[in-house]
Amino acid sequence: MKLTDLVCRSAMPGPKVRKLSDGGGLQLWVQPGGSRQWRLAYKFDGKQKVLAIGPYPIVSLAQAREARDEAKRLLYEGVDPNIRKKEQQKPAETFRNIAAEYVEKITREGRAERTLSKNNWLLGMANDTFGDMEIREIAAPKILEALRQVEARGHYESARRMRSTIGSVFRYAMATARADADPTIALRDALIRPQPTSRAAIIDPEAVGGLLRAVDGFEGHFTTRAGLQLMALLFPRPGELRFAEWSEFDFETAIWTVPASRMKMRRPHKSPLPRQSIEILAELRALNGGSRFVLPGMRSSDRPMSDSAMNAALRRMGFAKDEMTPHGFRATAATLLNETGKWHPDAVERQLAHIDENEIRRAYTRGEYWDERVRMMQWWADYLDKLKASGKREQNKVTLASPRRDFIHIGE
Repeated sequence: MKLTDLVCRSAMPGPKVRKLSDGGGLQLWVQPGGSRQWRLAYKFDGKQKVLAIGPYPIVSLAQAREARDEAKRLLYEGVDPNIRKKEQQKPAETFRNIAAEYVEKITREGRAERTLSKNNWLLGMANDTFGDMEIREIAAPKILEALRQVEARGHYESARRMRSTIGSVFRYAMATARADADPTIALRDALIRPQPTSRAAIIDPEAVGGLLRAVDGFEGHFTTRAGLQLMALLFPRPGELRFAEWSEFDFETAIWTVPASRMKMRRPHKSPLPRQSIEILAELRALNGGSRFVLPGMRSSDRPMSDSAMNAALRRMGFAKDEMTPHGFRATAATLLNETGKWHPDAVERQLAHIDENEIRRAYTRGEYWDERVRMMQWWADYLDKLKASGKREQNKVTLASPRRDFIHIGE
C-alpha cells in the first residue's frame, strides 16, 4: 500500500525503527526519537544496500519518489546510486576549504615549515572575515575589510603579505575552475606602504675589529658566542645557521651545504669553510652533547638555538639594535669584500646566496665562482683575524674618536 502525506506525518514512533514501505524499495524510517528519514533498499552486484535520500518533510513524499525513480534508472544502467551520490557530493567551494587545499599543495611541494606556518597564520586571519563565503562571492571590498583590521594594529607589512597570500589562493582557485578572477589585484595600491627599515651593520674596519674582540670575550653561553663567530666568518642568514645540522657539513672537503628547504630562494647553497670556522665547529661538536644541531638550544639539545639568543648577546655586549644585528654580519661582509676590489662582485653575491633579479643576466651568469669563493672565504677569515689583532681595547663595546657606523640595508 502506497504512503500518503497523512500517513507519513501521523506515523507514531516505537521502541525500534519503524519502516513504512511506499513500494519499489522506498521506505520511510520512523526513528524511536520521532525523526523520519527516507531510505531506498536495493540490490547491487548481488549485495543488499541502502541509499539515504533525506529527512521528511524537508524531502517530500513526491521528491522521495523522484529520487527512487532516478536510482532505479541508474541501477538499470549498471550504476550504484550510492557511488553516484558520493561523486556528486563536492565540498563547499568556500575560501576556507580552497585555502586548506592550497596549503596542502605547497606542503607537498616541500615549502619550509616557517613558510607554511606563516601562510596558515595569514589565512587564518582571512578566514575570520570571509572564510565561510563562497569564493566566487568574495569581492575586493570584503578582502580589504580583513586587511584593514591587520593594518589597524600597525602591522603594515603583514597586511601586504596577507594580500599576496590571499591572491595565491584565488589564483589556485582559478586554475582549478572555481574562481573567475583574483580580486586582490585591485588592492595593490590600497594598503599602507611600510617604510623599509635598514638592518644595522658596522662596516668600519676598526669598529669591526672591536666587535669581533667583544664577541670573543663574551662571557655568556659558549654556543651563543660560537654562533656569532660563525656569523662573522660565514655570514649566512641567521636562520640558516641556527637550524644547521651536523649532517650538512663535510669536513674533508670543507663545505657546508644548506638544504633548499632552509634557503630563501629554495635552492641548496654550498659555502666553503675557512680554517677558522672548522676550528670553531670542532669545539662545538665536542661540547654540544651529541645534538644533531650545530647550535642546540640551552634548554633542550633537541631544538636549535633561540632566534633571540644572538641578538640578546649583542645587546649584553653593549651594541644597540640600531648599531648591530646578527643579520648585519652579511652587510659587513658584503661591504668590506666589495671595497677591497679583490673579488668579483658576482662571487660575493653567490656567497651571499643572492639571485640576480634580471632573468636574462641570470641566464648568462650561472657559474658559482666556486674556486674564487674558496679563496675569498679564507682571505676573509684571515682578514678578520687581523682586524681583531690590531688596536686591541680593554672594553668590549667599540668606542672610537670619530666612529663610522654606517647603517646600510642589504637584501635578505
